[in-house]
Amino acid sequence: MLLRLLLPAIIARLFWRSRREPAYRYRIAERFGLYRVKRSECAGPLLWLHAVSLGETRAARPLLETLRAQRPDLRLLLTHMTATGREAGAGLLRPGDLQVWLAYDMPGSVARFLDRFRPDIGVLMETEVWPNLAAACARRGIPLLLANARMSARSAARWARWPALGGPAFAALDAAAQTEADCERLTRLGVRDCIVAGNVKFDLHPAPRLLVQGAAWRREAARPVLLLASTREHRGVAEEDLLFDALPPGLLDRALVVLVPRHPQRMDTVHAMLLARGFDVRRRSAGGPAGAVWLGDSMGEMAAYYAMADCAFVGGSLVPLGAQNLIEACAAACPVVLGPFDFNFVQAARQGHEAGAVVRATDAAQVWAALLAWLDDAAVLRCAREVATEFAAAHRGASAAQADWIARRLPEAGSDRG
Repeated sequence: MLLRLLLPAIIARLFWRSRREPAYRYRIAERFGLYRVKRSECAGPLLWLHAVSLGETRAARPLLETLRAQRPDLRLLLTHMTATGREAGAGLLRPGDLQVWLAYDMPGSVARFLDRFRPDIGVLMETEVWPNLAAACARRGIPLLLANARMSARSAARWARWPALGGPAFAALDAAAQTEADCERLTRLGVRDCIVAGNVKFDLHPAPRLLVQGAAWRREAARPVLLLASTREHRGVAEEDLLFDALPPGLLDRALVVLVPRHPQRMDTVHAMLLARGFDVRRRSAGGPAGAVWLGDSMGEMAAYYAMADCAFVGGSLVPLGAQNLIEACAAACPVVLGPFDFNFVQAARQGHEAGAVVRATDAAQVWAALLAWLDDAAVLRCAREVATEFAAAHRGASAAQADWIARRLPEAGSDRG
């Protein structure tokens, strides 16, 4: 009833966000379970994979590649909730695959979604647990899996306050958790069968063309490069403001600062903030690296920014959002500074810190101090870059483990549940 009462506000928010991301106006009816496309009747099991946003969609790539190698007859139904996720997901599709918005978690909407496509199995990436969706899958006998699952202590405590809501939802799931701690929390919440399988994000390899692009940008910049990656805003507090309030005097005379906000809809706001502070700002969309601050306003080029940089701060960690993907930086030989909030990557942050690829900071001033410490000692920086690469390589293999786990639950070749 609450969701139904909120529908006008939800629709208004879609149109509000579509001012800067037009994809939010695209096929809004799908969000209510009304679809133009339908399941093809060709042979092969239909795997429905839900990757809510950009990070989950990227993480799904190595998992899907491994699954498809095992089951060439597999067809994919890919769903999202955000425009950036849907845009990135288009690159994962093959002939015969489908891509739609996932219906909102209301009984009628999810029933129409499942009846329309009749998936043989559902795979939710990381944290997506929805009570009505789980109940509808259970009624239809559709196995529902939580892949690359994580559950922070804070999220577990929130779910524990609503056992009548969360209990049945978690009981409808099997999970492949990233860490032992994630698995323990999921089991306490009611997950039927949970294994520890690692983090598939370690299996993401930077695209060679992006590494080449980053190296070209680095040559063009012709000076040291400090990257502020995936910066975010939380409840009116923007990490960009925190960082530039603490900017050390003279730093912009020594190095190019590259700033890449996490969400494209914030680019104009961040650009205006930098101009108001009097910085010489250039945008990636206007050409190559120039000015004192280069604003990365492009999509799909994060690996190139990491390849360009000497070292990086990874955002979402100075405000309580749990940090963005530090593994992607390390895979591009870019050592990382994190703020105090890393609950989305607790184990990876700890392991990276122990290896020497990650430095922790308590505030923005310490972020700059850590970046400058690397910049001031070429030998230490060279060692940190080597360690970052080794750290990312040492923890690969989760995609194969989770693909095997999913494949065991797929229908046998030649059978068709639908």
